[in-house]
Amino acid sequence: MAQPIVFNATFEDVLWDTAKLAIAYFLALPIGWNREREGHSAGLRTFPIVSVAACGFAMVGMAIPNANSDSHSRILQGLITGIGFVGGGAILRDQDTVRGTATAASIWLIGIVGAAVGLGMYHIAVVLTVINFLTLKVLTPFKHRLDAESPSRNGRDSG
Repeated sequence: MAQPIVFNATFEDVLWDTAKLAIAYFLALPIGWNREREGHSAGLRTFPIVSVAACGFAMVGMAIPNANSDSHSRILQGLITGIGFVGGGAILRDQDTVRGTATAASIWLIGIVGAAVGLGMYHIAVVLTVINFLTLKVLTPFKHRLDAESPSRNGRDSG
């Protein structure tokens, strides 16, 4: 017979878990803001939700009793595959143009940010967020310039 699930978290556990979820949420905001401001299909709502969900998923997965490194690995594999599916929804094809790959990659990355926070690897989460944000902010003007100069590269957000 299955054992009943018992809530045995202390108040400190609840506060710490809530803080992790909040960190994941706030790390996703700059990326979501950038994508929203640029008018992409995923933005200010999608990115924090993906990050918080990934964080929660990682926290729950790591808390499974009697779990080992193999089960933790399978949890992360499933998480990353699922987030890749969500990111795939941001990719649009219009005749010979593909748009949304940078947004899709950013969704995938922000899922990793959430998982890193859930696993307590804050330094990785912060560095990934900074790299993603700077890449979108700094390289976008160069990307637009390249697109304008080359008629064969007229797709927005194609990488």
